[in-house]
Amino acid sequence: MKSLEWFVGITVLFVSTIVWAQGKQPLAKKAVTLSFENVAVGEIPANWKVEATNQHGPLATWQVVKDSTAPSGKRVLALTNPNHNYGGSFNLCWTDKVRFLNGTITVHFKANSGKEDEGGGIIWRAKDKNNYYIARYNPLEDNFRIYHIKDGVRRMLASSRLKLAAHVWHTMKIVQDGNRMSCYLNGKKYLEVKDKTFTKPGGVGLWTKADAATSFDDFSVQTK
Repeated sequence: MKSLEWFVGITVLFVSTIVWAQGKQPLAKKAVTLSFENVAVGEIPANWKVEATNQHGPLATWQVVKDSTAPSGKRVLALTNPNHNYGGSFNLCWTDKVRFLNGTITVHFKANSGKEDEGGGIIWRAKDKNNYYIARYNPLEDNFRIYHIKDGVRRMLASSRLKLAAHVWHTMKIVQDGNRMSCYLNGKKYLEVKDKTFTKPGGVGLWTKADAATSFDDFSVQTK
């Protein structure tokens, strides 16, 4: 019986990985993790796109790069060059082929550089580049926050002050259940808020602000 359960579990994970790779909505109640190991250096994952909210100047450069410090494997997805320093621009690398309503999203992140801004985070229930939820940590400001971006305008929903070192890996997790969202850093919950701005399934992805150059690894989405 245990052998059968093991086989079924491996099969579900394999099927979920194929569905992700094909750019389709992952199976409900199944976790799908993108480690970026199978993405060519210099590219971004299939069915992902680079955009910006309130874009001024060129789009930022996002690409898979080699990183010997990666939490798993040797490749990560990174914003390697912001190509601008406009403080009001939000840099996005995301996909609308994975539809997320409720569940959990986790990612490892490492703030590499930034003078205007630093760090970054997760977007979810994204309708388009101007409408989504965002949870982000900023090492320059020592704060962890949830916002919604509606029609390109950012509104803060919750904030917590804490100090985490830049240039090292940390883990961010968001949990969405109906209109309630909880956000964690390194396994500890710091934020919880209710909001009804976006109530339908939307895309998921990664975010930085202004000139923040950040690396991400093991992007995991679990729907329920």
